[in-house]
Amino acid sequence: MKVVIQDDADAVAAYGAEIFREQLQKKPASVFGLATGSTPLRLYQQLIQSNQQGDISFARVRSFNLDEYMDLPPDHPQSYRHFMDREFFDHIDIDRDNTQVPPGNADNPMIACRNYERAIQDAGGIDIQLLGIGRNGHIGFNEPTSCLASRTRVKTLTRETIEDNARFFSDGETQPQLSITMGIGTIMEARLIVLLATGEGKANAVKAMVEGPMSAWCPASALQMHPATVVIVDEAAASGLTDPGFFKHIEQHNQALLARIKA
Repeated sequence: MKVVIQDDADAVAAYGAEIFREQLQKKPASVFGLATGSTPLRLYQQLIQSNQQGDISFARVRSFNLDEYMDLPPDHPQSYRHFMDREFFDHIDIDRDNTQVPPGNADNPMIACRNYERAIQDAGGIDIQLLGIGRNGHIGFNEPTSCLASRTRVKTLTRETIEDNARFFSDGETQPQLSITMGIGTIMEARLIVLLATGEGKANAVKAMVEGPMSAWCPASALQMHPATVVIVDEAAASGLTDPGFFKHIEQHNQALLARIKA
C-alpha cells in the first residue's frame, strides 16, 4: 500500500487525476471503477477540464460504479446514476451505453448482482478502481463485518452510514436502507486501486486501514493485501497516522526516482 500525503483536498484530487490521465494515455480503452460522494468530485472536475481541453478522451472507456441505493429509479435525484450523470458523464465524451451503475431498482436484485459481476469480467476486468472511505472504514457499501472475499451483492446500510447520508434527502423523504454494492473481493481484483480521503473526520478510518489489523470491522483494511493500492490523503485525514513524516519521506524518494527514470 502506497500512502501519499498532500497538503489539501485540491492537491489530493490533482494527484489522483494524474493517475487517470496517465492510464488513458497508455490505454485509451481503459475500464474504470468509479465512486460517488463528495470526495471524488474535485478529481472528476479536473478530468472534465482535461477532456474539454482535448488532453484526454473517454470515448473508448467503459466504467462500472461501485454501488447504488436499492429501490431508487435511475432518474431519482439521490440515485448514484443521477449523481454520475450530473457530476461527470454529462460533461465528457464517454458513450453512455458504456457506463454501468448497479441497477438498484431491478426486479430481481440477486440476478442483477450476478449479471453485474459477469459484465465486469466480460469487459476484461477493472484497470483502475476509485474509492473513498467511510468514517467506519467502509468501501463501496461494504459496511463493517462484511466478508473480505465478498462479491457484488445486496447490503444493509449501518445507522452511521444512513446518518452520514441523511443530509442528501429532504425531510419526510424515504431514505433507502439497502444498497447493491461491489463486494470487497470484486474490488480487490482491480489492477490498480486509488483511494482518496480528506478531512479530519476520516483520520481514524485511514489509520485503521493503513496501520490496523486486517479485519472485517474495517473493510478498507483488506487493501493491505492488494498489490497495487495508492492511498491519497490530505494532512487532516493523515493526522491519525503514527508517523506521517515516514510516508512523506518515502514519497519524496519515489518522486525523485520517477524523475530520474523519465529523464
